[in-house]
Amino acid sequence: MTTQERKAIDIPQVEARTPIPRQNLRVPGPTPLPPEIMAAQAQAMVNHRGPEFAAIVKRVTLRLGYFFQTTSPVMTFPASGTGGQESTIANLFSPGDHVVAIIIGNFGNRLAKIASIYGLQVTRLEFPWGEAAEPAAVEERLQGLPPFKGVLMTHNETSTGVTNDIEALTTVIRRHSPDTLIAVDAVSSLGSVPLEMDAWDVDVVFTGSQKGWMTPPGVMMIAASPRARAASKEAKLPRFYFDWGLALKKLEVWQHPSTPAVSLFYALDVALEMMLAEGREAIFERHAQAGTYVRGRAKAMGLQLLADHKYASNTVTAVKTPEGIDTKALLKKLREQDGVVLAGGQDHMEGKIFRVGHLGFFCEADLVETMDKLEARLHEFGYRG
Repeated sequence: MTTQERKAIDIPQVEARTPIPRQNLRVPGPTPLPPEIMAAQAQAMVNHRGPEFAAIVKRVTLRLGYFFQTTSPVMTFPASGTGGQESTIANLFSPGDHVVAIIIGNFGNRLAKIASIYGLQVTRLEFPWGEAAEPAAVEERLQGLPPFKGVLMTHNETSTGVTNDIEALTTVIRRHSPDTLIAVDAVSSLGSVPLEMDAWDVDVVFTGSQKGWMTPPGVMMIAASPRARAASKEAKLPRFYFDWGLALKKLEVWQHPSTPAVSLFYALDVALEMMLAEGREAIFERHAQAGTYVRGRAKAMGLQLLADHKYASNTVTAVKTPEGIDTKALLKKLREQDGVVLAGGQDHMEGKIFRVGHLGFFCEADLVETMDKLEARLHEFGYRG
């Protein structure tokens, strides 16, 4: 490129910055932030190799272990939940390894896709969207498979509002293949609903800061069992940024191999303090009550839920859009005129469902307003239930 050509590049004409409007953000992530956590991010920057940040990393790491319910170290990376999926695949397996992916929605499908991209042989055990993976059906299907090195599955499928019974699934998997590596995507569940990594004998669990942790997007948290850490030392797939060996080595001195998202750690540090003050079991109960309320209000309106009631999520509810109503138009009205932001459907469910997030930082009034506004807009669109 010549000097003359460089000068020909104009300054881009863009929209002016405007304040973010007040919203009742009810998508299943990113989730609303408490004032204390927003304020925490405004603190002065520190050296990420210095003692101040090391103290934060230590607090965050040890407290995350409590919520993961594991004695294994919890690693943190600057990434989203998808980074947890890729980190899991890259650290556990070698080219050509056979893995089983239990799929109940979009994010289970993504995990299987990443495994395929990395050159693994993937057997997909797929269940209809809206249903959980039935342990008996999984056990039966595993019986006809050749030996496999790992099983990949989601705990809470964000795209459908369904929660898998990980304890039961792990039991049947171990009965069939005791030493297989079991990895669980808990992005939209961990910290909000019960998941006992050690007690349930799960090898890898990962989550993201933007879900139940009341923190902005940008921090992926992942724990690996002794079995998983041993496997990672033998695994041959290439990795660098997400390498557990490098991360664990630096964690010994409460640091990261690369530059961490320092201000997000300020936020996560405060968030974990708030969560401990509320109490782990109290958080689970708050989310259980939220799930019951949202599902109950939807049913009272005559709406149909996508999820099988037995496995309905307590962090996100997927609602079938009534016949004759334009989902995008409905969500646009709610967002622009009521300040209530819901999520649409994904993949083949686009336009057929909408999703109400109820995880992380919320109160009863937020959910009441959401369902009241939804009911009013549905009536405006001609729906009577």
